[in-house]
Amino acid sequence: MANEKIGWGVIGCGAIGPWHTQAATEAQGAELKVVCDIVEEKAKKLGEEHGVPYVTSMDELLARDDVQAVSVCTPSGMHSEHAIAVAEAGKHILCEKPLDITLEKIDAMIEAAAANDVKLAGVFQRRTAPSSRRVREAVRTGKLGKLVLGDCYQKYYRSHEYYASGDWRATWELDGGGALMNQGVHGIDLLLWIMGDVVCVSAFCRRLVRNIQVEDTAVAMLEFANGALGVLEGTTSVTPGYGCNVEVHGDRGSIKLDGDTITAWEIEGEEPETAEAQDRGTASDPTALASTGHQRHIEDLCEAIMEDREPEIPGGEARKAVELIKAIYLSSREGGATIELPLAYEDDAPGIYPSQVLPVW
Repeated sequence: MANEKIGWGVIGCGAIGPWHTQAATEAQGAELKVVCDIVEEKAKKLGEEHGVPYVTSMDELLARDDVQAVSVCTPSGMHSEHAIAVAEAGKHILCEKPLDITLEKIDAMIEAAAANDVKLAGVFQRRTAPSSRRVREAVRTGKLGKLVLGDCYQKYYRSHEYYASGDWRATWELDGGGALMNQGVHGIDLLLWIMGDVVCVSAFCRRLVRNIQVEDTAVAMLEFANGALGVLEGTTSVTPGYGCNVEVHGDRGSIKLDGDTITAWEIEGEEPETAEAQDRGTASDPTALASTGHQRHIEDLCEAIMEDREPEIPGGEARKAVELIKAIYLSSREGGATIELPLAYEDDAPGIYPSQVLPVW
């Protein structure tokens, strides 16, 4: 099988689906075979753009012998249902972020993949940037000395029109949350990947600007397992958006990562580095997204299948960001109380108390 390509299918042709189809056509080791969406117009359009068949039934896609791996690009709250079906069909899974919106459903996905001997990989394309990998390596090899602070600021803008573009958006049932679960999950995963696990959190989530069920503004204080502290901010409420900024500080140096650009690198014994951030990416426009990160994820899963190894972001790893977000929601519901991790299933509930947010107008 070393010289063969992995036949690829995409379930969900709206929102992020087109990025997966583009990535699958460009990824080494993959060959796009079919796309699927219950809305025929979306499936047909995407299939015709890439010269592949389209179907409107997931079962029809999963019955194809020429498909060995599938990108799950449906609404977040449906990921588990669809990923489990993919696993039971004996096909490998690349699942968009978040894996799902409850820990119980995520664990069911992980168990289904294991039971059916298939790979389950999550999507967090910020990890694929060379700058992100360089920062992580510096932290993990001790260049910054004793870690003191690890902060992530994600100040995004999303319009009312954005939220109105899909009836699943900004709902607890299918989106699982707002500024943190949808947009902020990327930076949260990146911060955890660089700094390590969080052991407790205290947070406030609010709906301050947007006419939605879920939070558009959130602030959390973190304590990491290594003893460092941190601040996490996530919004879709500010104008304009400023994207994702990660700052890591130790007793021997500091690094600032603005999007995919290292804007400060000041470590004892090394020449300081500074750079200007190139652009704000998806800070204000969710379509301003390159497919290169998704391409790397697809190539990694192809390699994992060929080499029979774990993908770079297996299900258990992708679960961590969701667990922290759910702990943040719980803390906010309890008035900013300190919540310890790991989180139990009974604490994994959606929503913030109505008294904690502005009324819908």
